[in-house]
Amino acid sequence: MLNNIKIAISGRSGCGNTTVSRMVADKLNLKFINYTFRTMAEEKGISFDAVRKLAEESNSIDMELDKKQVHLAAEGNCVLGSRLAIWMIDDADLKVYLTASSSVRAERIANREDSTLEEKIAETEDRDQKDSARYRKIYAIDTNDYSFADIVIDTEKNNVNEVVDIIITAVESLQ
Repeated sequence: MLNNIKIAISGRSGCGNTTVSRMVADKLNLKFINYTFRTMAEEKGISFDAVRKLAEESNSIDMELDKKQVHLAAEGNCVLGSRLAIWMIDDADLKVYLTASSSVRAERIANREDSTLEEKIAETEDRDQKDSARYRKIYAIDTNDYSFADIVIDTEKNNVNEVVDIIITAVESLQ
């Protein structure tokens, strides 16, 4: 395997970023980095929704989160799974973007958070729009343009093990 490898995995909420990133890191014996709004909320002792609301009001929340992720990934030998990983880790050896339809993502989120599908469909679409607007405002990043990713994987058409295998095969081809 490459020495000091950095793998960046991105996608919208519900695409499987966390699960896939964790599995790839485990299989390749790399550090798994997944510093998120949820992590930040726990550290600050506030709710996830409170952190999301703060992020809508101030760029400093996103900037703090993204700076922390970049710092954690700087050492290498890691898999960073986050919304902006492929944009933030310029020197990533492999950039992977995961996709799935908003309805499938909402269903996954509803199952994960034990809520109704109807709630999550509206919430997911709203979150996608707000996230995209923030990233464009803060970093001039268009999250709809991931054409520079080394691999784009549809997580609806491939199960989680297939997605992980595709990524590991790509890593092996880097050697």
